[in-house]
Formats: sequence, C-alpha cells, structure tokens
Amino acid sequence: MSAPLLLTGGRIVDPAQGMDAVGDLLIIDGKIASVGGTIQGPDGARRVDCSGLVVSPGMIDVHVHLREPGREEVETVASGAHAAAAGGFTAVAAMPNTKPVTDNQAMVGFVKRQGEAAGFARVYPYGAISVGQMGETLAEFGEMVAAGAVAVSDDGRPVENSHLMRTALEYAQTFGIPVVEHCEVMSLAHGGSMHEGVISARLGLKGIPSEAEEIDVMRCILLAKLTGGHIHLCHLSSKGSVELVRWGKDQGVNVTAEVCSHHISLTHEAVEGYDTNAKMNPPLRTQRDVEALQQGLKDGTIDLLVTDHAPHHYDEKEREFADAPNGIVGLETALGVNVTWLLESGVLTLSQLVDRMACLPAKVFHLPGGTLAKGSIGDVTVFDPSREWTVDPARFKSKGRNTPYGGRKLRGQAVRTIVGGRIVFELNG
Repeated sequence: MSAPLLLTGGRIVDPAQGMDAVGDLLIIDGKIASVGGTIQGPDGARRVDCSGLVVSPGMIDVHVHLREPGREEVETVASGAHAAAAGGFTAVAAMPNTKPVTDNQAMVGFVKRQGEAAGFARVYPYGAISVGQMGETLAEFGEMVAAGAVAVSDDGRPVENSHLMRTALEYAQTFGIPVVEHCEVMSLAHGGSMHEGVISARLGLKGIPSEAEEIDVMRCILLAKLTGGHIHLCHLSSKGSVELVRWGKDQGVNVTAEVCSHHISLTHEAVEGYDTNAKMNPPLRTQRDVEALQQGLKDGTIDLLVTDHAPHHYDEKEREFADAPNGIVGLETALGVNVTWLLESGVLTLSQLVDRMACLPAKVFHLPGGTLAKGSIGDVTVFDPSREWTVDPARFKSKGRNTPYGGRKLRGQAVRTIVGGRIVFELNG
C-alpha cells in the first residue's frame, strides 16, 4: 500500500456532495480519509501542493475501445489505460467488439486482469449482448457479470432484433446492469460515410441521415418502457435524438444517454478535404445538432460525456474516405475539448462538467468512485482548467494518432491522476 497522500490548497469540486471550496484532501490506504478545510496529515504523508488547481472525483469514461484481444498493434489494454490516466481518467469501461468478441466469462476476466496488471486507470470490461455480436443468441450475462462485466453492449453494431433487445432488457435487470445500445438502423446508414447534407452532396460522399440514429433511439426507449429495463444510449449525435430522450425521461422511462466530446465540438464541416480523422460513426453533424447536444448536457437530458476512444493504424486511415474505418482517439484530448467548448463558452459550469465526467458515470454504471466523500475510493483527478496547450498526437500515450484535433490549442489539462491513492500520471512541464 502506498504512503498517505495529502493534496493541499486545491479547489475541491465534488457535485456528489455539493462541495466547491478550497481545501485539503487526505488519502490513506487507498481511501479518502478526510476532505475539506486544513488537514495536518500523518507523519510520512506525501504532500502535494494543488494551489490553483481543481481537485475532483476521478473522471470515468464508460465508452472506450482498447482493441485487445486481437488488435494489439493498434492498442492494448495497457496502452489505453495509460492514455486514460494521461487524460485525467481514473477508470474506463472497455467495449466488447474485440477479436474474438468479449462475450463470455473467460474473455471478460482476461480484459479485467490485463487492466489490473497495467496499473494505470481502472479498466471495467463490457460483455457482449449477443454471442459473437451476431444479434441472434443472448450471451450469458450472469457469468460475465460474475467475471467483472459492468454492462452489456454490441457496440459497433446495433441489436436489430427487437425481440432480442427486449429479452436483454428483461434479463439485465436480474444483474442490475444497463443495456447499452449503438443506435443505428443499418439499412438507412448502409454505404454512408458522413452526415447526409449539403457537404456530403458537394464532396460526392453517400450520407447517413439523422433518422438512422433516431429511429433506433425511439425503439429502444419504447422497449425500455415496456420492460422497465435500463437502456443506455451510446454516442448521440442529433437534435432529434436529444428530443426523444427528453420525451422518454418525461415518461419515466429508465433511459440514460451519453455524448462524445467530438460531437459537442465539431460539425460535418471538419470532413472538408476528405479528412479521415473526422470520419466516425455516428458522423459529425450540423451546428444545429451540436447546439442541441450541448443544451441536452446542460439540462440533464444527456447524462454523460464520453470519448468513444477508437484507435486505428495510420495506414488504415490513409485510405479513400469512404473506405477508411470510423473512429478517433479521444482519451488524451477529451478534458481539453470539454473545457474549451463547454466550460469556456459557458454551456456548463465547472461543477456540471465534473458531474458529467465523474459523478454521473459512476452513478449510472454503478461503479466505485464518483465522489470524494470520506471512505470512498481514493480516485482523484487534479486538473488545471486554465492551462493552454497544443495537441501533439506524437506525444500520446495511446498507440493511436487518429485525431481531428492535432495542432489545435485547447484549454484545460490533467495535472495528476490518482488511482487508489497512487499517482499514476503526473504532467511534466
């Protein structure tokens, strides 16, 4: 066990406790021992001056792709967990669309052990909804949960069979886990590579209409209403999706939703020049959609901020736009993007930002952390919301370099990431 850690003079922001005040924080034996005011600390404690910095509950990203097993040349659990720590995340949840698919107890256990061995951010595995993510046979939820799975999803593809989705929502209630859906009607999206609109027409690229997402959003909300199950909707990208989730919540449906940092900051204009680093699924949409997503975050319709961290090899992204794979890396840019586009612009307060990135992810997915209350796990993010820096993909801890933010100036950066009272990342310079 690491020595006691005393963080002094930071601005402690913990929405879970309604706390926002300058003070000290003491971690002993991996747990929060005392928070707020002036703390002397025991002999031998490591003192870290956090003056001018924000001290928050550890940030959690519930939507990442770590590629292992099967695509270790692109990313490993260890490199992804390292990237997460460098971005200020103390925990991530790893999607199951690996090769082979994480659809059984052994695979879930493997991902969990790899995360523990890496020693950076905590890694919580997902299990697949269906065997092989084929959308035909339900995977064994109970065995996967027993091995450490915190949710189930076929992310990367939707569960198109409504009977199977209904069964998944019913079955998952037994284990108290959310069913997480990648919302897409494949027949509408087929062959598309960006948002359907004036820019796709000008570039000669087949577009994906917003309705390809929204139809599945509505279906899932209705199935959750029918079953009483918890549906969590991935990476929403359109104004219509926000309105549908708002309706579902007003109806009392157990629906939660997330949005990616790139969907609240970029539009389909980023594709100009056929930049494959701006190719993702769902695609970047219009300014109207960006504003609706930001408003959804502000009013609580959208619960969580995520990255959908999706590393690809350089050669894969160098193909023709329509043939290049979807996805960007995001773990090391998310905090800066969120501060720049949400905090600096006044969309969210600092407390709301911490809530969407730390407290609510823990609450929605029933994970440890999400608070700095005495006795909780000693997972802490220390960041400087005013620090300006330039994104340099060559310095990423992730193996992936595929980002549309390369060369951009951002404001807001993690200074220290603490997991279980142990500093797993410290910013140099």
